[in-house]
Amino acid sequence: MNNVKVIGIIQCDFARERCSGFGCMNSFCQRIDAFARYKNNAGILAVPFNCGGCPGRRTGRLASNLAKWAKRKSEIDKESIVIHLSSCMVTDNGHYPPCPHIGCIETILRRKGFRVVKGSYKSKTAEKKRGEGVYEPFAWD
Repeated sequence: MNNVKVIGIIQCDFARERCSGFGCMNSFCQRIDAFARYKNNAGILAVPFNCGGCPGRRTGRLASNLAKWAKRKSEIDKESIVIHLSSCMVTDNGHYPPCPHIGCIETILRRKGFRVVKGSYKSKTAEKKRGEGVYEPFAWD
C-alpha cells in the first residue's frame, strides 16, 4: 500500500451518536492498529465520514464524491484511495454487534473501484472481551 494518498474512514452512523471518532483518528495519526500498514507513508490525508444510516447505501455516493474532489483538488487518482470500514462497523464491540449490512457496503465500494480494508481502531476492552468469548472474534489483517 505504498501509493496510498487518501484514506476514507467510514464510521457507523448510529455509533457516531455516542462516539467522537477519536479512537479511529488517533490510530491513524499514530499509524497503529489497522493503520500500522501505512507506517512508512508520509503525507496521507484521512477523511472520516459516516455511512448515512442503515443500510449504508450512502457510502458509495460519499466515496465517489471523495474521489472526485481528491482528483480535482489534488490530482489524486482513485487508485491512491483506500476506504477503511471502521471497527464500529466490522467488529463486535461496545457500540453494537457488527453491521448487518457490511457485505452490501463492501460490495458497493468494490464495484465502484475502491480498495477496502476492514477495521480502524483496536479497542483493548473489546479485544479482552473477544478473548473471553463475550464478543465475536475478528481477524485483523
